[in-house]
Amino acid sequence: MTDTLSTAAPVTTGLYIDGKERSTAETLEIADPSTKGGVAGYAAAATKQDVSDAVAAANRAFPAWSKLSAQERASQMAAAIQGIAEERDADAAVLTAENGKIVHESWVDSLVLEIRWNLALSLADELSATKVLPPVPGIAVQTTVAYQPLGVVTVIVPFNWPIAILGASLPHALLAGNTVIVKPPVSAPLATTRVVQRIAEKLPAGVLNVVTGKDSEMAELIEGDGIAKVCFTGSVGGGKRIMEMASKSLTRVTLELGGNDAAIFREDAILDDDHLDRLFGAVFDTTGQICMNAKRLYVHRSRMDELVDGLSARLDKTVLGSGLTEGVTMGPLHSPVQKAFVEEIIQEAKDSGAKVLEFGELPEGELASGNFLRPAIVVDPDSSLRVVVQEQFGPVIPVIPYDDDDEAVRLANDSWGGLCASVWTADTDEAARLGAQLEAGYVWINDHGANRLDLRAPFGGMKQSGMGREQGIEGVRAFQDTRSIALPVPPAAS
Repeated sequence: MTDTLSTAAPVTTGLYIDGKERSTAETLEIADPSTKGGVAGYAAAATKQDVSDAVAAANRAFPAWSKLSAQERASQMAAAIQGIAEERDADAAVLTAENGKIVHESWVDSLVLEIRWNLALSLADELSATKVLPPVPGIAVQTTVAYQPLGVVTVIVPFNWPIAILGASLPHALLAGNTVIVKPPVSAPLATTRVVQRIAEKLPAGVLNVVTGKDSEMAELIEGDGIAKVCFTGSVGGGKRIMEMASKSLTRVTLELGGNDAAIFREDAILDDDHLDRLFGAVFDTTGQICMNAKRLYVHRSRMDELVDGLSARLDKTVLGSGLTEGVTMGPLHSPVQKAFVEEIIQEAKDSGAKVLEFGELPEGELASGNFLRPAIVVDPDSSLRVVVQEQFGPVIPVIPYDDDDEAVRLANDSWGGLCASVWTADTDEAARLGAQLEAGYVWINDHGANRLDLRAPFGGMKQSGMGREQGIEGVRAFQDTRSIALPVPPAAS
């Protein structure tokens, strides 16, 4: 692997299997979403045999890795993450070229992996803890409850924040004693492959592997007998396919899927610059393409104008363009398909008679063919419109009035999703009361969004937003089996 990013030619990445980089006969051409026909680079396209080789390598490495103590694994993992920041600028440039988001976000993407990695390592001592159940009358055994690793884990990450999202599961799976195969997103695999390979090179061969390529060649990573668990982050539809495939071998799954996050603004909500800045980021970061972004704003009728005006003032400053260009505040959507969908639901809102406010100027020249959309606010749309009921995953937000708290909670919970939610109010008691009623795996008070996530806390969704939890000790336990060892205790001498 080259140590520096070449600016003279597109980036090319290979596979990394059993401690060795591997090239392939075919490659994937990775598109640059900022311009039609633009190429960000080329990724190796694994065959079914390459995938089988990765599974075999991870299984060979498992016995030795799993026999290490948690502290020994943590020590090796701490050494493996050292120096990850040295190529962060280059990694960020590659990720922006293939993903489209502004380069600062891509830089943070890698930083979050490092933070999550080190937080996971801090759990090593807790990971080793066991629980002893002493004998009681009628149960003459002393039982030790302990944990053991599962085996080989496949981690599949999406295009939007692939490196950071990897940090929510990869270090936890490794620390728990599993070996891992990472499958980067097929449409944006370059930066993730670069980062993971540099870590894998410092671990024993086969402990960490990277496989890129067409989904049609990857079935063994999900349904193969050599896979103990699949951890998938992506769309609800993708999660359903993963679950169906995994069921063939009863492979366990953790699914972190899409969301249609509701944010409730009570009559006493604080709407100063600080809170409005937080809200703006929670809605429009990554051009709206984050699963835990706020997707529906329910605002007390008396505060509607104030909130819409506050968001509008910030959107007036939007500069659309290539994420690598200084001064640009919003990049393109990742794919033409997603651009077409978001355009469609915005037009549907317009056709319904809803008030739609749009901001910024579309790029001209070479970038005119890119996947750019003007960010929009849809004011008081009908609740049946797709901009309300579906996950937009783009730069558009519906703002919906309500009259009382019970109505707001009902509207917020009336959704297929249950990933995140938030309550904005000056009354902390009311915030706690309403927050407890929201059907979501993570609830913020006077806050929202990926940048505001407590990386120590368990994270995951309810309803169709997924199953299982990542991060924290709960996230490590998700990659372990629980076992009980019972020791008979002889009756006391009379």
